[in-house]
Amino acid sequence: MIPFLNLIPDQQIVKMEINITEINGTGIAEITADNIIIHNVQDALDLMADCGYQGADGIILHEKNLTADFFELKTGLAGEVLQKFSNYRMKMAVVGDFTKFESKSLRDFIYESNKAGRTIFVNSTEEAKEILTK
Repeated sequence: MIPFLNLIPDQQIVKMEINITEINGTGIAEITADNIIIHNVQDALDLMADCGYQGADGIILHEKNLTADFFELKTGLAGEVLQKFSNYRMKMAVVGDFTKFESKSLRDFIYESNKAGRTIFVNSTEEAKEILTK
């Protein structure tokens, strides 16, 4: 487990841990943090670069670590972040309870993302690891 400090725009220090494990020859970085760590596309790029440098082929994030704007598709943040992950060939799993979101467009977005498989939205870390290491 590697402790990691990330400065967010208002200069608060956000503590998170990056735990890299290898499963079936695939490096998976599981991110553990109590706060939001992805506020914008640059945060996602920084995290992706750090995890990739440490040997990760995929990243597991939790819903609570993503800004609410990520789940408001009109902001474009989710699309931009997923595009970056696709461009850099890094897989991502977001773990959470997505049934609480009522937006049909968000539900469709999650369905299509899960179908494509590069970025998945799942209910558990175990499910995320299983899918990311296939």
